[in-house]
Amino acid sequence: MKLLLTSGGVTNASIRDELIRLAGKPIRECNALCIPTAQYAHPMVGPGAMPWKFITGTGPNPMVDLGWRSVGILELTALPSLDEERWVPVVREADVLLAAGGDVLYLCHWMRQSGLADLLSELVDTVWVGLSAGSMVMTPEVGEDFIQWRPPDGDVSTLGLVDFSICPHLAPDGSPGNSLAEAEDWLTRVAAPAYAIDDQTAISVAGGETRVVSEGWWKVLRQ
Repeated sequence: MKLLLTSGGVTNASIRDELIRLAGKPIRECNALCIPTAQYAHPMVGPGAMPWKFITGTGPNPMVDLGWRSVGILELTALPSLDEERWVPVVREADVLLAAGGDVLYLCHWMRQSGLADLLSELVDTVWVGLSAGSMVMTPEVGEDFIQWRPPDGDVSTLGLVDFSICPHLAPDGSPGNSLAEAEDWLTRVAAPAYAIDDQTAISVAGGETRVVSEGWWKVLRQ
């Protein structure tokens, strides 16, 4: 699987160009599935208007509204009640999976419960585009600062498809988001290499190569 791990979505031309490079074709030729699941459990998002805005592409984060050939919904909480033959072919046929932000452990839990997490290693040509928690879920750990909902088994690990952690929404002091001082404080509670990235930055991972794509502000906190 190819990963485009963003803080704020496909917010500028550089991130968009990287998405096209990873997909290997123009966006207008790609079929996408959007995953709103993470939003339900986050106290600042929740069920209701925000998931609808993400799904319809009317929210503040450019993801679903990029001009895809087609867009469908992959609701992870529904998948355990379905036979795999009902949804696995749909996932395999998608060029891109768009994962909303929200609660990272809730997303991780339902990726595991649904079977999607086990399927990822087979999706070698698929691009995963994460937004905030949708990016952090691919890391080995998120740190206590980003934990709200906890799974029933108490497991706070994330998927570990990459070997680094991410502090998203890096912002200057006094701006909405996480200041550099807050990111450096967060770093004391994670063990992995780590990046802090703003909403104009993405981390691209494909073919063993990790690249930072940015028109904004980012920092390697630990190598």
